[in-house]
This record gives sequence, C-alpha cells and structure tokens, in this order.
Amino acid sequence: MTKKIEENFVISEKTGKKYFPTIGLEIHAELRTNSKMFCSCKNDPFNAEPNTHICEVCTAQPGTLPVVNKEAVKKVLKVSLAIGGEQADFSEFDRKNYFYPDIPKAYQISQYKYPLNSGGELVGVKINRIHLEEDTASSVHKGDVSLVDFNRAGVPLMELVTEPVIYNAETAMNFARELQLLLRTLGVSYANLEKGEMRIEANVSVSEEGNFEMLNGDFSKLGTKTEVKNLNSFKIVGAAIDYEIKRQIEALENGEEVVQETRGWDENKNKTFSQRKKENSDDYRYFPDPDIPKYKISEIGEFSAENLRAEMPELPWEKRERYGKDFGLNLDQIEFFLQNPKYDELFAGVVEKLSGEKAFKLASNYISSDIAGLEKNESGDFENFTPEKISDLIKMIEAGEISSRGAKEILAIIFKEGGEPKKIADEKGLIQKSDPEELKKILEQILADNPAQVEQYKNGEEKLLQFFIGQGMKATKGSANPGMLAKILKELLG
Repeated sequence: MTKKIEENFVISEKTGKKYFPTIGLEIHAELRTNSKMFCSCKNDPFNAEPNTHICEVCTAQPGTLPVVNKEAVKKVLKVSLAIGGEQADFSEFDRKNYFYPDIPKAYQISQYKYPLNSGGELVGVKINRIHLEEDTASSVHKGDVSLVDFNRAGVPLMELVTEPVIYNAETAMNFARELQLLLRTLGVSYANLEKGEMRIEANVSVSEEGNFEMLNGDFSKLGTKTEVKNLNSFKIVGAAIDYEIKRQIEALENGEEVVQETRGWDENKNKTFSQRKKENSDDYRYFPDPDIPKYKISEIGEFSAENLRAEMPELPWEKRERYGKDFGLNLDQIEFFLQNPKYDELFAGVVEKLSGEKAFKLASNYISSDIAGLEKNESGDFENFTPEKISDLIKMIEAGEISSRGAKEILAIIFKEGGEPKKIADEKGLIQKSDPEELKKILEQILADNPAQVEQYKNGEEKLLQFFIGQGMKATKGSANPGMLAKILKELLG
C-alpha cells in the first residue's frame, strides 16, 4: 500500500505538501430487457410518446404487486461471472425510502444487504458489489413548469460500486470505458452515456500528508468524501475528478472543512457545484420489500455458472489476447474491432477464409481504414461488403493482381454499386500487368527515352529507380505490378 501511495500522491503547488486522493465509482446502467423490472410494460423509455409505456404497477397505483423480471437478474449474474465476482446464494429486494417528484412510490425498490454480486475485479480495480434496482421516471423542465414522463419508471437498473482503490482520473476513465465495453459485449446494456443509459458518479476524498501513510487499506482513515453525480462522458469524469481533488486540497490548505455532500458538474464553468447534503444509508430507512419473495439463487438452474457461461460471448480481454496472438494485430487495431461490432463481425468472417499473418493484417487495415472511411464519408451500403468479397480482394492483392490503389477503387465501387472484386477489376482495367516480357519491352523504351537519368543512376543516384518505376506505371496506366517493374529495371540497369 505504501508504494502505491508514493506513486499516486499529489504535491500542492502552493505549499509543496503531499496529498493522497482516493476515488470510488458508482455506475448505473439500464439493462436491455423487453419489459420493465417489476411489470410487463415495454422497456423503451427513449422511443415512445411520454407516458405510453406505463401501467398500474410502474406508476404505483394502490393495491398493485411487483413481479421480478428474471431476465434482468440473469444479466447482472452474467456481469458478475465475467468480473470473477461472487454470486449471491441468497438475495432479496429492499425498499429505499426517499421522496423526489419522479419517484412514483416515494420509495425505490433496490437491494441493500444482499446484492446479487459481491467482489470481483475489472482492469485492476476491485469491485465492492453489484445490485439490481428500478429506475426512476424522468423530469422535463419547461420554464416554470416541470413535467414527469413515467416511461422510464421501473426500467431495470444495474448499479456497480467499486472499492475506493482508484487514485487518479485516468484510471477512473479507463475503468468506466472498460465497463461500458463489457456491458455491450455481454448484450446487457446499450450503455450510451449521452442517453443516460449509463450514469457515472465519482466519490472523491483527499487525505493530508501524515494520514495517508497510515492507511494500509483502512478506508476509515480516508478524508471526507464528496459525491459528484451524473457525469455523462468519460472526459467529464476525468475533469470532474481532477477539479474536485484540486478544490479539496485548496480547502484543506485554507483551513476550511470539506463537507460530505452531493455535487454536480457545470459544463460551462468546468467546475463542480454543491447540490445537497449527502445522505447516509440510515437516511433511506431500508427494509425488505414485503411484496417480493426472497430468492435462493443456487436453486434456480438457469442461473448456475455453467449455464450462464454457455450463453456468454468472448470477453474483451480474451479477444484482445486472441487477436494479438492469432492475427498479429496491434492494440489500436484490436480496440477498433472491440468498439465496432459490425466491423469486427466482418473481420471475423474474412479471416476464416484467409491464411497467414500478412493476409490478416491486410484485412484489418482495409476494413478499419478504407471501409470505415467510405462509410463515414460516402453514400453507399455497408451490406455490400461480405466476407467472401473482402477475402477475394485480399487474395488478389497478395497475388499481385491488383495494386493498393486498385483495391481502394474496387472497394469504393462495391460500396456504392455492389459487384464482385474480380469482375470489377477486369471491367475497370485494374488487373496489374505482370508479364515479364511485355513489361521488359515497355521499360527498355523508357530507358532509351531517358539516357541522362540512366547515366545518373549508374553513377550512384539509385533513388532514380523510383523515377523509372513511375514512368512504367504511367506507361501502363497504373496497371503494371510495381514489384515486377523494380525487378526488371534492376536487371536492365545492371
């Protein structure tokens, strides 16, 4: 612990004094299920007219009873399995009591004492717990009037809480990005921050020099923490954490008390601001929900680790290792495919039809650069690109039948018009000339027409070889194989 502290302390610009920041994250993610958490209403809060996906249960009408969404429980258990957490044997739902205009019941059904997951780790950050609850409704403020849309009320909401073992903004941002990738890979959540499908809150505290050296994992010795809520981009997560560390250090150096409170982020001023006093768990008066049965997870067969694992896809860290080992891709290429599933699916189909690291890398380059660029900048149909067409194109490049420029032109035609690579290459005259005798005659004429350059080359100006190759490409209208031109030229020039 001492080594970690020494690596992560912050030195005050004003006094030179050492401070040790500690960060814990609380991340909410709306789950991808057909229905809401405790009723059969459609889980579709963003694509419907306000207050259309509602019923007596999610609007808290008297006498209604909640029924647990089994698919939501399964999705949380999959996350637990992926991070190496401990799945609950016994679990229950609790009532978390607090009032806010967009909470229909004046309490939220959540989990307190018995979460679905305890422990686990992701990118080196230890997890405290993952529990399941229902989302609130959403408020829309128009002038002096506030409107409430209950379409979001009752949407399944997963909450993950890390241990306070993050010491800088960069680690916090990296963790949040990796969690988003994991949730999307598992099909658990769309996790779009801009839509509020994933919401990040950072708990930040600062320990003064003399205190942090005695921590040794004792979190009770940490400084007073503040919670910064609803950070809706990874960049803002980093900015809010850095600002809060600086603000707390300045407060301590000015002899001020750091107050335990909830703060928001002002994007215009790039600073946090006080919202309200931070509640403790006692303030919520948790108690088990009497309307929901308690669960023995181990008694539900489809929730067994074996069954869950059989339904899970390849995890991000597993794919990183495989793509590096089997295909020789670099980290940037691998991350591109991890973050772009449709391109990843195309790449996976292409490499099944190829062999050799050179071919794999060519496929990666053309998909991540040229095809992605066409989709971004041109009008066409991505569905025109199939594994068969792209693998045929790569084989033509490897065989020297087409040039890199020709390959780009073929891809553009496929994107806009469709068609087969070989046929397009024939019709557009893109097949490279590789007949040695034919190319030799063309190059002999070029050398005869440029005696001065030939003499300069023979006197040591070997860079003129590229001049002759260029002339050969020009004479063949770009259809010659540059490698073959270079080989023949070297023979002719001695």
